[in-house]
Amino acid sequence: MLKTERQQVGELCSGMDLKAEIRQMCKEKDAIILAHYYTIGDIQDIADFVGDSLALARKAAETDAKMMVMCGVHFMAETCKLLSPDKIVLCPDLNAGCSLADSCKAEDLKKFKDEHPGYQVISYVNTTAAVKALTDVVVTSGNAKKVVDQLPKDAKLIFGPDYNLGNYINEVTGRNMLLWNGGCHVHERFSVSKILELKEQYPDAVVMAHLECKAPVLAIADVKGSTATMLSYAQQSDKRQFIVATEAGILHEMQRTCPDRLFIPVPPEISESGLECSCNECQYMKMNTLEKVYNCLKNESPKIKIDPKIAKQAVKPIERMLELS
Repeated sequence: MLKTERQQVGELCSGMDLKAEIRQMCKEKDAIILAHYYTIGDIQDIADFVGDSLALARKAAETDAKMMVMCGVHFMAETCKLLSPDKIVLCPDLNAGCSLADSCKAEDLKKFKDEHPGYQVISYVNTTAAVKALTDVVVTSGNAKKVVDQLPKDAKLIFGPDYNLGNYINEVTGRNMLLWNGGCHVHERFSVSKILELKEQYPDAVVMAHLECKAPVLAIADVKGSTATMLSYAQQSDKRQFIVATEAGILHEMQRTCPDRLFIPVPPEISESGLECSCNECQYMKMNTLEKVYNCLKNESPKIKIDPKIAKQAVKPIERMLELS
């Protein structure tokens, strides 16, 4: 009977101190590990840098490392390659995709642009390099308002792919951007009812919600923002309890930096298995494992490659964002 790839990898790494082996290989190969806040705690623990996607890509570009392993999802590894074209960028699992990025294909965006001549395209960073190549300016959840505020008031704008983030930015800027109907499968599953149930149990808790959440969820949140915004707020607040409506992986860093606080994850309204669960997780982020990071470094594969023509265009909206923010 043929063994699965997972079984083969598991047997190969059995008995190893994977964390020590990974760090040793990093030293030997002049490599760094980048871990998104939503990856498992073990990966965050071995990372050189932990953060959100663009911050990680920018930090990696500033280092002298020859190689980087992006533990997140595929578009994040692409962004690293765009900002570090001369470095080797590895992705532990190429199948680690993103429901939000997948909701906006480059060919569909091109068609939409053709149907709306004269419009500028603002793309959330959670997009493929091919979509970025069709974009005028990229934004993050942390800087979207600032970037949009600097564009001419009469500018015709398309915002994508996250509808919830775009809707929020329209609300706080007074714009009327055309919104792409995309969303994150994790943040779409949060509901007001689950948060209200938790508020009854923890009446003194601060409710924090990511801007990818639906408008009714954001309406009852005390703190609305990016993962970095929520983390910073928790670190600086004198409050002791926090109800957190974003992917549950962020709780690892929150708890690490604020060990005396209580962080309560908001469960999904309906889990993907149909069973009740206590937190809301991204199955793509959880595809990153220590075994895959080990093999990725050992074999220096899979490597991220981007068509040079796409890369040349895709980096331009990122550079414009940096100019505006």
